Amino acid sequence: MNGRKHMALLLGGVMAVSALAGCGGIDKDKTVATLNGEPVTLGIANFAARFQQAGYDDFYVAYFGENVWSSDLYGNGSTMQETIKDSVMESLEDMYVLKLHMDEYDVVLTDEEEAAISDAAAAFLSDNSDDAIEALGATQEIVEEYLQLSTIQHKMYDAIIADADTEVTDEEAKTSAYSYVNISKTSYTDDEGNTVEYTEEELTELSETAESFAADAAADGLEEAAETAGYTVSSGTFTQDDSGLDEDVLAALKELGEGEVSGLIDTDSAYYVVRLDQEVDEEATEENRANIIEQRQSDLYDEVLEGWKEGVEWVVDTDVWDTVTFDNLFTTVVQSTETEAVEATEEATE
Repeated sequence: MNGRKHMALLLGGVMAVSALAGCGGIDKDKTVATLNGEPVTLGIANFAARFQQAGYDDFYVAYFGENVWSSDLYGNGSTMQETIKDSVMESLEDMYVLKLHMDEYDVVLTDEEEAAISDAAAAFLSDNSDDAIEALGATQEIVEEYLQLSTIQHKMYDAIIADADTEVTDEEAKTSAYSYVNISKTSYTDDEGNTVEYTEEELTELSETAESFAADAAADGLEEAAETAGYTVSSGTFTQDDSGLDEDVLAALKELGEGEVSGLIDTDSAYYVVRLDQEVDEEATEENRANIIEQRQSDLYDEVLEGWKEGVEWVVDTDVWDTVTFDNLFTTVVQSTETEAVEATEEATE
């Protein structure tokens, strides 16, 4: 990804933000955190937090109302504002720690990238309303620093994961395709559309029905038996150590040859009858191979970064950080024009 495309991705989501309420002032030059004694200014932390907020406001407010940021939305004892701010501060720590280690991976910001950052910051300030810029606490210098940190993080990630093991054997990547019918043992839907739990007597009858269905599937094929019984045949893929499948279902699948149908599989919550459709699903196998590599890369990045973070002193001044509040909302308004330009609008509220 070239520098200019990266800048567009970073800022594109809020190219037309407008503040919907009053804006709070902060001292941008205050120190909100230190890394090994070196200051991190409140200006950059405030912008990062409000920028994150701006990206969420349209969605969250539409579904949860204008008090969403003061709400404990997930019942974990933290407001949404606190949750986002915690995430932002951790992300800033990551960025500044990565910046310390640029030389180890020969990572630099090129002249072209610096120019792209400067242009993107200027465009961002130009494209947004004055109220939005004030609420974000955005200046040319702050937006540039944020983009520099983000770009460094992006480049450091690429540099670190270049050392990940990308050799994945066919057996490791192997992904098979199967079809199945599952019959719930916990409840059923009655004629009026209500969910009803099985009685003990009904469960006994269900067991006999499932046994009969499994025998029919072995004799007539899964689809024909399912159609006769009124069941639905579903399909999926699985890997050899798939944690998403019930252990008994996975074990049964591993014993089947292509096209073979299992007997009745009795699990805690359902009865299953399965068929192995493809021993190796080539497309799914290659997708799994890519996922394995991506996971290794992500794990290596996390391991390296966490190791570096253990060796630094990161201190947050909570009193200063508490001055950052989501005391106004942002909205993104798209106005269709001949060039599909996105323009900022303002709408004052109390």
